[in-house]
Parts: sequence; structure tokens; C-alpha cells
Amino acid sequence: MAFVGLIFVVIALIHFYLWKRLVRDTIRPGRLRKAGAWITVGLAILVPVTLIGVRAGYLMWLAWPGYLWVALMFYLLVVLVVLEIPRLVISLGIRVTSKRSAAAPATVAAGAKSGSVSATDAGSSTDAGLSAPAEAPAMPVAPDLETGRTASPDLATGRTAAPDLATGRTAAPDLATGRTAAPDLTTGPTAAPDLATGRTAAPDLTTGPTAAPDLATGRTAAPDLTTGPTAAPDLATGRTAAPDLTTGPTAAPDLATGRTAAPDLTTGPTAAPDLATGRTAAPHPDDSRPSASDRGEEQPTAAAQQGEPDNDQPGIDRRLLLARGAAIFAGLTAAGITGYGVKTALGPPQLDRVQLPLAKLPRAMDGTRLAVVSDIHLGPLTGPNHAARIVQLINSVNADVVCIVGDLVDGRVAELGKYAAPLADIQSRRGAYFVTGNHEYYSGFQEWVDEVARLNVRPLRNERLELDGMDLAGVNDLGGTEFDDGPDLQRALGDRDTTRPVVLMAHQPIIAQDAAPFGVDLQVSGHTHGGQMAPFNLLVKLEQPVVSGLGKVDGVPVYVTNGAGFWGPPVRVGAPPQVSVIELRTP
Repeated sequence: MAFVGLIFVVIALIHFYLWKRLVRDTIRPGRLRKAGAWITVGLAILVPVTLIGVRAGYLMWLAWPGYLWVALMFYLLVVLVVLEIPRLVISLGIRVTSKRSAAAPATVAAGAKSGSVSATDAGSSTDAGLSAPAEAPAMPVAPDLETGRTASPDLATGRTAAPDLATGRTAAPDLATGRTAAPDLTTGPTAAPDLATGRTAAPDLTTGPTAAPDLATGRTAAPDLTTGPTAAPDLATGRTAAPDLTTGPTAAPDLATGRTAAPDLTTGPTAAPDLATGRTAAPHPDDSRPSASDRGEEQPTAAAQQGEPDNDQPGIDRRLLLARGAAIFAGLTAAGITGYGVKTALGPPQLDRVQLPLAKLPRAMDGTRLAVVSDIHLGPLTGPNHAARIVQLINSVNADVVCIVGDLVDGRVAELGKYAAPLADIQSRRGAYFVTGNHEYYSGFQEWVDEVARLNVRPLRNERLELDGMDLAGVNDLGGTEFDDGPDLQRALGDRDTTRPVVLMAHQPIIAQDAAPFGVDLQVSGHTHGGQMAPFNLLVKLEQPVVSGLGKVDGVPVYVTNGAGFWGPPVRVGAPPQVSVIELRTP
């Protein structure tokens, strides 16, 4: 009961994984995803119902859809698991690309800010007596508004001072230092240098600036008594901006461009220019300015602010495309493999010919041919012609001995007896023989033993017989142990003449481990189906010492045939149906 429960858990986990990869990862939330979830649940229920119901002889109409889904489920699982590694690599690549894309605007902004700071630093270095970079462009200098002349350059820095916006005059350089004092925009005219000392006096803080003349009219604007100083003229146009009565003083012109910034009516007065850089700072917003959401603009998400890819951004589209591509590839691959497997399983068996030397084989028996067939699995999916096709192939090889090594049927005589009838047509020189497999014990083994005997195929039930100069022995399957009908090697091999070669018929290859002490020269077996559905053969190897073909177990040569039929899904991949012909040779 615990084993059955474990099977149910495994089936449920497999279907959960398939739902995640084929439904949840590929379909956006909605009705279609819900439908996919319910379909997955239905398929998960179909598997145990098929395995239990069909095997018990009920719900036979479920055999084809149920077993085909088992095969398709298996290959979907295999392909999707194989795709996990490349899927992970591609997903990491998409994530890295998305993060880089999200970080790009911040990098550009930081670069622009760094450029501004570098320009300021360059100016400071020049003031300190360091050379400015050769590629730095010189700032155009406005002429002295009173004289119409351009000031001479600052001898220390090589730069020409900008005119005092309040007076229209350009300050003379300090004769002691060789530098020209920057005009004070808030206090008034820059003082002329003291001729006795050669130094420029500090500006008079009590006078207040007089407005500069309007270059277009030649007149000086009266000061605005409500707002403070009258704006300086726009150096680019030569006109003085009218004062803004609602916001305060009009901004001073930007020394880098020569233009006066328009006042921001929503934020207050425009800032004065930065004397170090010559640029006017951007206005500082206050609470009265409408937010991005008020203006109907889309606000950045928290993921974008943290540099992570947003689920609504192109990155998720790439991941969705990846998931759908993997699902389509897995579906097409699994369907193709399953279709190929069905065609192979329902097709004619292949002949596998092997020559095997037997040390004790008399020369008179050199070239003896054994036709070995197993796992015919007559059942609802094989059809009435399955046994007839196998018998026809056996008869084509002119076998001396025919060995049927178990798992003949998947049902009772009342249901499948007519399907087994062609076995009566087997032709061989020394007869056809049969041993039970584990599936006979699922279907009433005794009635099948009797039915096979009625069809002129002799059952070997833990017994041995002599065929000219060779012994042929057969033991019951391990599955008969719980029915008190298990293998008895002592009874079959204990009292034989060890000078004669012996061939042992046993359904499962693992019996060779117990048969080795009896000096068996060759064991022929089935049971494994050659793995039936690759890569399932890798798991079969964990249970049986030989999966397909010729091998050795504890010194005993063991030949395992793939079987002529199939169990469960009508699918064979990497292990075609087979009838084997072993030709015994004298060394």
C-alpha cells in the first residue's frame, strides 16, 4: 500500500512540474490558464486509473488514450528536464541585460553631472595657477557696456572677466595678483583698483546696484521697488527683461549662453547664475508644482527605481517568449518521439542473430539454433494478429528449439485465449518450450500454463530435459514466489550430468546470480524489454544485471532479448521489438 501511495505522489509531482512549465509559465492569468490547470488535473487522474483499471480488466476503452498520455508525459518530462540548464543560462542572460538597460539612464545622468563637476574643478584649478586643458573652449566675453570695449584677459588664468551686470563695466585686474575680481551681482559695482597698493577694494555693501542700461533703447531702467533690483540686460538680445511682479527679481543672464532665463511662475524666483561655472541653476520645485501622477504621466515602479527589471517591461516579454519557446519545443519533440515509438512498437519484430560458442557442446550439435522470444504481452492493444506475425517470423529461421521465456499475456484465457491460438503453428525440430514470467501471475498463471500446453508448447516448471547431447532447463519466475510457485534451481539443475552443456530458460536475468553455482553454460532471458522507452533503460540497469543482448553475470553468459511486444504504452524507443536467434557453436 505504501508503494502505491508513493506512485501517486510521483505522478502528482510530475504533473505539477508539467503544469508549471507548460501552463503557468506560458499563459497569462485568465480563463485559458485555469482551463490548462483543470486539464492537467484530469490527466494526472487518468494515469493511475489507466494503470490500475486496465490492468484489472476494467475500463479497457481507456487503454489507448491512457497509455499514450503516459508515454507523452514521460517524454515531456525528459525533454523539459534536459532544457532546464540552457533555460537557466538564457534566463540569467536576460536578467543581466534587463538590469543593464535599467541602469543605463542613471549612468548617463551621472556622467552628465560628473562632466559639470569636472568643468567646475577645471576652473578652480586654473584659479589656483594650474593650466587648463587645451581642448576646453573659451567662454565668449561681452563688451564693457559703458566703453564698448572688451576687457583684457586675466593674466593669471588667461580668461577675460565678464562685465559687472549692475554697472555695465568690466573690472580692472588686480595688479598684485594679476587676477580680475568677479563682479558681485548682489551688492553693486566692483571697485576700481587702489593705485597706491595695486589691489582692488571690496565692494560697497550699502549702495545697492543700479540697473544697467537697455542696449536697445540706451536708457536705464528704474528699479522695481516691489521686487528689488532690476534685471540685467540679456546679453544676446541687448534688452532688459521686465520685472516679474508675482515672483520676484528676474533671473540674471546665464553667462555661458548670454541669455536670461524665463521666470518659473510656479516655483518662485529664478536662481542667480553660478559664478564658478557661469550657468544658471535649475529652479527648485516646491509642493505647489503638480506631481507626475497629477499630470497623467507614468511613474517608475519600485523595481525600476532599484535597478531591477519590471515585470511589465520588455524583459518579461523575453522571458515569456523563452518559456513559450521551450514549451513548444518540448511538446513537438515529445510528440515526435512518441509517434516514432508507436510506429516501432506496432511494427514487425526485428531478427537479432548471435553466434555463441559452448565449451561442452558436442560436434554433432554444432550450429544448433535457438529461437528466443519473450514478453509477447498479448493484450487489448496488440490486436489479434500480433501472435501470428511473431510465429511467422520464428518459422522463417528454421529453429531447432523455440524458447518462450515468459510474459506471454496481459489478461485471462477467457479474454485473450483466441489471441494466443497462433502459437500452435510454431515449427521447430526439437520443440517449443515455455517458462512463466511475472505477468502470468497477474492473470491466473495456472490456466495459462494449461492453455500453452494445449497449444503444443511445453511448459518447463522447475525442470530439465535432455535434447540429444545438451540439457534444456526452465525455472518459474520470481513473481511466483508469493503464490508458492517460485523458482527452484536445485530441482531443475541439482542432479544433472555436469559433463553435458546446459541452457537455462529464466524470465529475469538476475536469476543467473543463483544459477552460477550450478555451472550453467548459457541463460536466456527477457523481462527488461531492452528498456522499451529510452532513457528508461538506465533505470532498468539498476534492477537487472543485463538489459539487452549478451552479457555475463558471475561467470554465466546471459543473453537478454528485447521482447516482441510491449507493456503499458504502445511505444518503443531505442529498443525495437525483437526475436533472437542464437546459433550454438563448438569451440
